[in-house]
Amino acid sequence: MSGRPAPRLLISAAHKSSGKTTVTVGLAAALTRRGQAVQTFKKGPDYIDPLWLSAATGRPCRNLDAHTMDADLIRTLFERTGRGADINLIEGNKGLYDGIDLAGEGSSARIATWLDAPVILVIDCSGITRGIAPLLLGYQAFDPQVPIAGVILNKVGGARHESKLRESVTHFTDLPVLGAVHRSPDMVLTERHLGLIPANEADGDDDGAAAAIARFADTIAASVDLDAILALAGGAPPVTVTPDPPAPTPVGRVRIGVVRDAAFGFYYPDDFDAMEKAGAELVFLDALKDESLPPLDGLFIGGGFPETQAETLEANGGFRAAIADAVGKGMPVYAECGGLMYLSRAITWNGTRREMVGVIPGETIMYPRPQGRGYVRLRETPAFPWPRLENGPDIASGHEFHYSRLEKLDGDVAYAYDVVRGTGIGEGRDGVVTRNVLATYAHMRSVGPGPWAPRFMAFVRSVTGGSGR
Repeated sequence: MSGRPAPRLLISAAHKSSGKTTVTVGLAAALTRRGQAVQTFKKGPDYIDPLWLSAATGRPCRNLDAHTMDADLIRTLFERTGRGADINLIEGNKGLYDGIDLAGEGSSARIATWLDAPVILVIDCSGITRGIAPLLLGYQAFDPQVPIAGVILNKVGGARHESKLRESVTHFTDLPVLGAVHRSPDMVLTERHLGLIPANEADGDDDGAAAAIARFADTIAASVDLDAILALAGGAPPVTVTPDPPAPTPVGRVRIGVVRDAAFGFYYPDDFDAMEKAGAELVFLDALKDESLPPLDGLFIGGGFPETQAETLEANGGFRAAIADAVGKGMPVYAECGGLMYLSRAITWNGTRREMVGVIPGETIMYPRPQGRGYVRLRETPAFPWPRLENGPDIASGHEFHYSRLEKLDGDVAYAYDVVRGTGIGEGRDGVVTRNVLATYAHMRSVGPGPWAPRFMAFVRSVTGGSGR
């Protein structure tokens, strides 16, 4: 079926580190200030940029990832989530045409064509003047099906530099210059070992997320033609989607604790939706402040940066002991990456060892370089604890990005996955299974043919009967 036209733009760049994220966050915040209902999306499996985009608009950012979602699913999620928004902003990743292979699979350009989304290029103008014209002409000619609609000049050196850039773009191309953002410390986000500091952590800084977003919004409002942005977005055609199948009726409600705080913030809103559709009542917890667990049937601990909060996590011994006690009594737990680290005996970073929950018989050691990075493909082993999927995929898709390794493992450890592509815990394995715990370095999404949320809910019900113990 065809939906009504959903105003939308895809914000991309010629290469990574062009300042695309700060421009998109500032644009989302500036439009929100004007009273626009702004829905944001992030291309790929990223968690950190969506936290900033969500904070800028007050609406959860959604991920569009061609590795785990086909074109129909991406169109359906976009239309369902963007329905009713005044403008939908999709932030790409890397460069517009950068994909996983020569054909450009998984590129931002592919998402733009699937959604008929006009593309705005954010160009890092450092050290370039007239040369911007052949760059833009090449991007237009490379794939005529990609609707490049305008350009935002970024990291501009000054008024004279801006004048030369505008003159070159106007003279040699047919693309409108929608704005010129001058180089400024006000448009910089702090980075560290895994990229930008997440908004959920930055809120604890003196110059927190709200202050940074306000600076970005001020700069973009003064530098970019917001009316032209809205007009371009409004010219996008309708999105053709397949209606959602009716959701199955959940069999019994279950109370699922979700640890979400400055240490653990890597969650997909769609996964929360899927858990609730599968019968979950979500109870959000703070491992840094809460001293105990409320009555729960199961627990989900997502990814994040527990190493940066390790001192506080260690100090909160009551919460760690409560989780260890619940696991000992059989509570089902699912943990991804940072959650796996927290459930291990300890985290060692920069020579400092901090005690953690201790239900996984190993220790987490941080390294200066990535130990696992990129998309993963996993095959379930006989040790996988959750109910099997009828006609489910033989191999599940996800991603990993970790600077740590799980080491000093004791005894015989059962693993839920054989790693077909990726690193995992190591030696071709991932997913520690102990008691009713599944803890993995892989980040999974409950979408497409391999949804994890209903399987975990079914496992919780099979163990606890949904008693909220």
